Amino acid sequence: MSDPTTARGAIALVAGDDFTEFVFTEGLLADDGPLGWPGYSAAHARAAVRTGETESVVCGTGVIGGVRVVLVSFEFGFLGGSLGERTGARAAAAHAHARAERLPVVVLPATGGSRMHEGMRALLQLQLLAGESALTRAAGLPQIAVLRDPTTGGGWATLGAGSDVVLALPGAQVGFAGSRVRPPDADPAAYTAEAQLAHGHVDAVVAPGGLRDVLGRWLALLTRPAAGRPAAPRALGDPDAPPSASGREAVARARHPARPRAAAYLDAHLSGRAEISGDRAGGVDPGMRCGFGRVPDGGTVAYAAQCGTATRPAGFRTAARLVRLADRLGIPVLTLIDTPGAANDPAAELAGAGPAIADLFAAVATARVPVTSLLIGEGGSGGALALAAPGHLWATPDSYFSVIAPEAAASILKRPPEESAATADQLRLCPRDLLDLGVIRGIVEH
Repeated sequence: MSDPTTARGAIALVAGDDFTEFVFTEGLLADDGPLGWPGYSAAHARAAVRTGETESVVCGTGVIGGVRVVLVSFEFGFLGGSLGERTGARAAAAHAHARAERLPVVVLPATGGSRMHEGMRALLQLQLLAGESALTRAAGLPQIAVLRDPTTGGGWATLGAGSDVVLALPGAQVGFAGSRVRPPDADPAAYTAEAQLAHGHVDAVVAPGGLRDVLGRWLALLTRPAAGRPAAPRALGDPDAPPSASGREAVARARHPARPRAAAYLDAHLSGRAEISGDRAGGVDPGMRCGFGRVPDGGTVAYAAQCGTATRPAGFRTAARLVRLADRLGIPVLTLIDTPGAANDPAAELAGAGPAIADLFAAVATARVPVTSLLIGEGGSGGALALAAPGHLWATPDSYFSVIAPEAAASILKRPPEESAATADQLRLCPRDLLDLGVIRGIVEH
């Protein structure tokens, strides 16, 4: 197994021998850099002898999983993998090549941040790298980061966290603050790949032995979009059961614990899936699954699927992130709707339930790629509607969609709880009612 602690070892780990390096000819560093930092030129020269590299980053092209990519790999042994002007110029050139050749970018950071020997001239490289990443994003090209140990400072806050998909090696130190500049009482466990995953900033922690396969799956999915609008999946469950005939029956069937859920629909409809995780704002909602998978013709469809629980703000934000990523990459979207509604506890309100729902409504409304939605269970008010494609919503026979839950409607109307069933009938929320009202395009068959 290749050693991921060096720049070239990390490249070999993900691309094997298929790597063609870009040639840079900056020459020896002279005059101790832009600040005239005493001894900087000598330290730079010693780092070159020690590592065999001429800068803290190695760039080139390679093939991962049959997809040609641009690789940007940091050498931590070279002045702590720090970002200086030459580092920025090399990474910028790599992004420019990616755009010119229409190639994805895979970044393998291992860095301590900006190079203090170059002062503000080094810090300005963060603006350069953020700008290059934005241009590559606008060009519709995927960017994937694999965080190595350590990934801190500006490298994490630009090429790392700014990537579309963020993977990390187990135990990697990941955080904006490096180990020597944190509060003295800071818990080191907070600055790890695992902590970043738990708080929605990393999509997956992947062992070195499986990294090449995982990257290959991601690259294949993100570069091969399906053509046209996704078809609504066929209904699962009892093939002999007709659509619910009343509101109360629809609610009972949708809430039945044996009713097929999102996992079953994803397994039946999409293969080779890979999932993103987290909202990039500190939250993860296990009740919202978002990712990419292959339809039978081999093309990629993005999906956002509610899993039957009350959707939390992090879930809405993760779904919005998924829709916008798919839109940038030209990948059609399938959404599966199944929630009793948005979480309405105090923690959800303080976490921004309203803004998160608004953001998802906006992401779906402005998507340029086709979006298809299937109601597979409960459709509880705006928390469900936010995931629905306008004009392209379908329903399964064992689902319902309602302006408000029947129990809540009865309470608002000051009716006793035992009248909830009758209220459900009045709300006209069963699949046949939804079709008659023009809310859905049809009821899918088994």
